[in-house]
Amino acid sequence: MNGESEIALPASTARFVFSARSDVGSVRKVNEDSFLAQAPVFLVADGMGGHARGDAASQTVIRVFDEHIEQGVPSTPERILDAIHSSNDAVRDLSSAEDYGTAVSGTTLAGIAFVDAGDDIGFHWMAFNIGDSRVYTWDGRTLVQLSVDHSAVQEMVDAGLITLRDAEQHPERNVITRAIGADEFVDSDVWLLPATGRHSFLICSDGLTKEIDTAEIARLLAAHDGATDEDGTGIADVLVDAAIARGGRDNVTVVFVESALGSSPEDSGNTHDRAGGVHEHLEETKPRS
Repeated sequence: MNGESEIALPASTARFVFSARSDVGSVRKVNEDSFLAQAPVFLVADGMGGHARGDAASQTVIRVFDEHIEQGVPSTPERILDAIHSSNDAVRDLSSAEDYGTAVSGTTLAGIAFVDAGDDIGFHWMAFNIGDSRVYTWDGRTLVQLSVDHSAVQEMVDAGLITLRDAEQHPERNVITRAIGADEFVDSDVWLLPATGRHSFLICSDGLTKEIDTAEIARLLAAHDGATDEDGTGIADVLVDAAIARGGRDNVTVVFVESALGSSPEDSGNTHDRAGGVHEHLEETKPRS
C-alpha cells in the first residue's frame, strides 16, 4: 500500500508520502499484526501471540484510532492519548467477551501522529510506543531508534546484565513488559518532535527486526529513493520481502512515512531536520522496572 496526502495549515501545507505493508510471514498461520496509514496518524499494532485472538486485539486498536482521530486535519496530543487509553479499554473488553473466555488479549502499539500542540508550541510529530514494536527516524544516512523497547531483555541490557548482541538471541526476547490490554491503565512513552522541514520515519513490528538488523535496514533504505521508487515499488515491500527471505518467522509489518512542512516544496527544505537538533527535544524515557 503506497499513498500520498496533504493537510492544509493556516500558513502552509503538510505533505505526506507513505508506504505500508503487513504480511503473515513464512511460519505463522494467522497475521496478528495490523497497521493504520492515513494522515494524521501512522501506526503499527502487533497482537500478542499465545493470547486469545491477538489479531482481534491489534484490529481493535486500528478501529478505535479510526473512530477517534479525524482524517486530513492535524490531531492534538490529548486526542492521541485518549485514543491510546480508549484502545486499552476496548482490548480489555475483549477478555470479558464470551468468545474469548478468560484469556487476556493484548497488543503492542507504536506510531506517529501529526499534531497541533498549541499556540505557543505549534505543529509537531508526536511519537508513541507501548511494547516492542518500534519507531525509527531516518535522515537519508542514519537510522536511529526513537522508541525504547518495553521488553525483559531491554531492561537487562539497560541494567548491564547482557549485551545488545546477547539480547538478540536471549530466550526471553519475546517477553514484553507493557502492552495494550495487559493492565487497567496503560503507560505509554510519548515524544514531541518539531515538524518543520522534512522528516522520515520507519514504524515496524518485531517481525522485521528479528530478521534484519539496523545496519541492513539502513542499507535497504539508502538503496531506495524515498517511500516509493519510480516504478511504484514501496520501501515497505522491500523491507517485508527481505525479512521473509531471511526466514519470516513472525508476522512482518512496516510503515514508512516521509513528511514535508512548508508553503511550497522549496520552503520545506531539501534536508532532514533531525540529524542535528531534533533529538535534543526528545523526552528521555527508560523501560519500566
